Amino acid sequence: MKKLLSLVFIMCLTVSVSAQIQTPQPSPAIKIEQKVGLTDVTLEYSRPAMRGRTIFGDLVPYGEVWRTGANANTKITFSTDVMINGKKLKKGSYSIYSIPNKDSWEMMFYSSTDNWGVPQNWDESKVALKAKAEVTKLPMTMESFTIMIHDLKNDSASLNFAWANTKATLSLGVPTEEIATASIEKVMNGPTANDYFAAGSYYHEAGKDLNKAYEWVSKATEMAGDQAFWMLRRKSLIEAEMGKKDQAIATAKKSLASAEKANNADYVKMNKESIAEWEGSK
Repeated sequence: MKKLLSLVFIMCLTVSVSAQIQTPQPSPAIKIEQKVGLTDVTLEYSRPAMRGRTIFGDLVPYGEVWRTGANANTKITFSTDVMINGKKLKKGSYSIYSIPNKDSWEMMFYSSTDNWGVPQNWDESKVALKAKAEVTKLPMTMESFTIMIHDLKNDSASLNFAWANTKATLSLGVPTEEIATASIEKVMNGPTANDYFAAGSYYHEAGKDLNKAYEWVSKATEMAGDQAFWMLRRKSLIEAEMGKKDQAIATAKKSLASAEKANNADYVKMNKESIAEWEGSK
């Protein structure tokens, strides 16, 4: 009995030692997802608090590179190319570093996002964009560091970095008109060759209306031209199933020629085998 009690005691002690203690983080993490026009903007950063400290010019020295937050990199992700203060920044994810000064901040969008704070070996070639942020005084005190996406419009917004009584602002422009116009033109112009091909392929593979599948795939090949060997291959298979062997062979030969030009060995092999089979069954 004593041995059993000792074993239970040891097991409980082991569990208690291995259990992880949970406490609040001094700089809690936050993730913000905001649609600006037709661009998705995602912010991930940690929020240090003032806790009675003097921030800019003391805790965050003027003229030195700051991680612009706490803990891991402050990261921003854009789903499209954007404009920061009128300068183009390609879509993707960036760390945001800054050099705060009294009257302005130098903001840097850094292409590496896997650093903890400021990189030990700063690589200037990874700075995708630099921009000067305008600094204004807040009418109140911001206890926790906060990044805000404000002034939302169809094609723009503002990125605001606020802490203590300081706010630094960048302008953000997004290509809403370009994306919307392209979307409208695509819809108004009707289905693309790929749309017709996808619909026809589905009907063919699902054993649905073969005539409709043939109509759609034929439309796709007309739009895409003879270089689309994969579309021609599908058309030849449908023609063969419809009993149109001569047409199937002719289409397969077009697909073969195109596949040979593209150095696609798989389609070359499939077309040769089908042509031999269909010619042998005539």
